Amino acid sequence: MSASPTSQPDRHGRLATVTVEGRRRYGLVAERGFVDLSTRFGSAWPSLREAIEAGALRRLVEEAQGLPADVPLEALRFEIPVSAPEKIICVGVNYPDRNEEYRDGQAAPANPSLFVRFARSFIGHGTPLTRPRVSHQLDYEGEVVLVIGKAGRHIAERDALDHIAAVTLADEGTVRDWVRHAKFNVTQGKNFDGTGAIGPWLVPFVEEGQIADIRLTTRVNGETRQDDRTSRMTFGFRRLIAYISTFTTLVPGDIILTGTPTGAGARFEPPRWLVPGDVVEVEAEGIGRLTNGVIDEGAP
Repeated sequence: MSASPTSQPDRHGRLATVTVEGRRRYGLVAERGFVDLSTRFGSAWPSLREAIEAGALRRLVEEAQGLPADVPLEALRFEIPVSAPEKIICVGVNYPDRNEEYRDGQAAPANPSLFVRFARSFIGHGTPLTRPRVSHQLDYEGEVVLVIGKAGRHIAERDALDHIAAVTLADEGTVRDWVRHAKFNVTQGKNFDGTGAIGPWLVPFVEEGQIADIRLTTRVNGETRQDDRTSRMTFGFRRLIAYISTFTTLVPGDIILTGTPTGAGARFEPPRWLVPGDVVEVEAEGIGRLTNGVIDEGAP
């Protein structure tokens, strides 16, 4: 599966965590290839997480400008951009039509619906999603992702965007029947190993216009399934950060998946689950395109 960058403008830089010949590295993904920054700055920042904490993402992009590529793009295996985040917090039912999809007659909630995921449940761009052996109800959910850069608790909405280091994308893959295995939780269906993806890279956050009103689409085998704009989110980015920081301290490297538009496979009649051989693409303006195939658990 191609790991090439999209043709979208590279205004703010694309910083990725990758594996090359068995070694974990980070650097700039550019049209000319991969500029390995971990060999140049690894003593100061062993991974992108430390660079985020130091507020150094934009410096890394600037340092990489003009440097020759060290590795061709086809030699990269993309990993989750932020390795070992302390928290991965996901937002449910955050686009207007999503609430209607549930057909339960309830009005939109007053506060965001939240749940957590484990890092092991996500893989990087270009690696196939895993359909688990105990269920064939693997579903897709394309989302815009915030990466926290500055710690905070009880963050005011007016200050919330100051705490964002970067943005990226996710397919918040869900095993639907396991979401309802118990009475009041979704943890099981949201945390099967390798059922979701994050990436391909981090785009350093510079200003609100990067995310305030951008188009977010999900395609399966080239067919558009989800298509909406972030300006229509029920709970905007400022509100999410403020609300989450009310009960937990956000720290650098924390990841917030901000919700998916209508059109997930579960909402079709009959449902349209992912099957081996499918290709899922999540794309957003100014961020990029996250692409993953699908395989069965245990497949080579």
